[in-house]
Amino acid sequence: MRLANFQLKAIADLMEAMSGPEQEVILKSCTGSGKTIILTHFMDEYGKSCFGKVFIWLTPGKGDLEEQSKAKMDKYIPLSHTKLLADVMTSGFRENDACFINWEKLTKKGNNALKDGEHTNFLEHIRNAKNNGLSFIVIVDESHQNDTVKAADILQYFAPEKIIRCSATPKNYPKALLIDIPEADVIAEELIKKMLVINEDFPQNIQVENQIAFLLEQALNKQRELHSAFLQQKAEVNPLIIVQIPNKNEVMQDQIERWFKARGVTYENGQLAVWLSKKHENLEDIERNDAPQVAVIIKQAVATGWDCPRAHILVKLRDNMSETFEIQTIGRIRRMPEAKHYGSDLLDSCYLYTLDEKFTEGVKMNLGKGALDAATLYLKPEFKQITLTSEQKSGLAQPRDAAAALTAMAQHFAQTYHTGTNAAENRTRLETAGYVFSSDIVDYTKSGAVTTMDSGKFTDLNTVNIWTKLDTHTHGREYHHRVAEIALRVGLEYAQMNTILRRLFDKNTKCASKLLTLETREVYAFVLNNAHRIKNDVRQAMAVMLDQQLMDAPRISTAEFHIPQSCLFTYDGTAKSQAKMEKNVYAGYLASAEVRSASEKKFERFCETCDAVDWVYKNGDKGAEYFSIVYMDSFGKQKSFFPDYIISVRGEIWIIETKGGFDRTGKSEDIDIFSPRKFEVLKNYLTKYGLRGGFVREDKQSQELCICMEEYNEDVKSEQWELLQNVIS
Repeated sequence: MRLANFQLKAIADLMEAMSGPEQEVILKSCTGSGKTIILTHFMDEYGKSCFGKVFIWLTPGKGDLEEQSKAKMDKYIPLSHTKLLADVMTSGFRENDACFINWEKLTKKGNNALKDGEHTNFLEHIRNAKNNGLSFIVIVDESHQNDTVKAADILQYFAPEKIIRCSATPKNYPKALLIDIPEADVIAEELIKKMLVINEDFPQNIQVENQIAFLLEQALNKQRELHSAFLQQKAEVNPLIIVQIPNKNEVMQDQIERWFKARGVTYENGQLAVWLSKKHENLEDIERNDAPQVAVIIKQAVATGWDCPRAHILVKLRDNMSETFEIQTIGRIRRMPEAKHYGSDLLDSCYLYTLDEKFTEGVKMNLGKGALDAATLYLKPEFKQITLTSEQKSGLAQPRDAAAALTAMAQHFAQTYHTGTNAAENRTRLETAGYVFSSDIVDYTKSGAVTTMDSGKFTDLNTVNIWTKLDTHTHGREYHHRVAEIALRVGLEYAQMNTILRRLFDKNTKCASKLLTLETREVYAFVLNNAHRIKNDVRQAMAVMLDQQLMDAPRISTAEFHIPQSCLFTYDGTAKSQAKMEKNVYAGYLASAEVRSASEKKFERFCETCDAVDWVYKNGDKGAEYFSIVYMDSFGKQKSFFPDYIISVRGEIWIIETKGGFDRTGKSEDIDIFSPRKFEVLKNYLTKYGLRGGFVREDKQSQELCICMEEYNEDVKSEQWELLQNVIS
């Protein structure tokens, strides 16, 4: 399977963490980010490159999560050595084992695994492993659930080299190394939904005869709307409603079942499922995207690790008391069913319906701007005829194309070292440039004396070369480690990079771009002796390849853009100001609109009060229905740039992009590294179509909005930046 960029980076960070000083590593990863994929690939890569390691994967509570995790590793890494506790009790620990063990089976009172008996118990298996030279790396899954004295005792049994704690909501460990996967990266890779919408289109005041019936009606209507939209996309996805009820409330359960039955959603026709401690019905294949179940009734907590990407809607029902929010519950409806976005706010969002105020507050506190109130707004009739030309991506080779990377490396060596088709001459040229050719492994140390501890003094010491005869078994692990390290840092996988190196340097593989004709043993030594130099050359080659892709970008397609007839408007219902922005093209647009940056909020207020501005349209940030301009990122990949605003100034169309401001010292607070490139393509677009516009940013020293229209400059004091009120007045 193809790993996402953030997943490759996380694996590389974990590999580096193994040689770092910290014993504990925190992997903070939101639900839906593929945490199991990351960790199983990490275990595979690290186990192949290091001797004597055993991985212990500890899972929490009930739900057979250890079996689920083991099954996933068996699927992702078919030749892996996976075990459950029963397997360990039978055969003990072996090198490269990945053992998936439930905490409760070790910590619960009366467990057999730790009891003395006629058979070898668990602690004896640990001692035997250590006596055989094995060491442990412990992965604590859902670590926030098992931070107890008993759990700490279990960890002490292993005396692990490293402890990797994984959670979407990890506790604070001051001395631990934090590897934090930004949620924005997971959304950008389209693995989870962009937005959680709370109580969509609820009126300010609600009068209902039955709260349960009201919420279920909203959810079922949304399910049917989503299902219809998926059919229009030709996607075989039947969105699922999760109805969460309080514990020990059979009366509410019966009421829900009768409500659904009256609408043709029953246990008998397979459309209703239930997952309770004493009742399981219609749960078979419920995770499948096209499964028939429309709704599933669950109790207070969804089983940890339950993975059902088609779950789109959560109905959270309350009893007499509000329930505490758990982020894992929301996580169950955040995955994308086909691991991609559909360019539709409707399908790229998930939905919560609840009258539980405490739960709603918990959602907003934990998800921040990712959880908002929402309403559907409609375009005012006078703006339906507005037309612009929108640019759309026409496709470009992915930067992780191994064939393209091979060609790029061959070209880089030709340009940098003047290599050609003669392998003997190529060897001479590379040796002259500093590449080491030896059938042995060459390490270096220093010899001599220094009078002070200045780092500069150490450069004057003598260099001592240490020659070690190549052992394919011992050094094969190190070779794997070095190749994986090179690969991960340039966005490739080990197998891809290994194939590239073999084709370039190994005489036993066929390749038109072959540089050297080394025996396989010599390839091991060549890579190990020159790992740092190869890594630099690979990085430079990839950079050149991507720059070339920028120059050779394919034709950009265009389409006619009209402002969408309706939009899913998200806002903060708790904000002080709920004033209507009358100049917005949508009726009912509020000043509390979210998600908005400080610059966007200030720009919208400016437009509302500026006489010269006729109307304002806030553009979307993803999807073919929104206005976009195509640019190339630094990886040579076509990207769609969605400028923030289209406005009319005295009858003339302007396109505006807002960015982070300048602080009181004039330092830029813009975190977008592609701003100069986006500015350039925006200016070219405006020139091509005879429009006006630019970038707007706030100067916090003067507390004024400034606009840049001609040439991009990061210095707010330059003449390129003018006061917005002087330009649009």
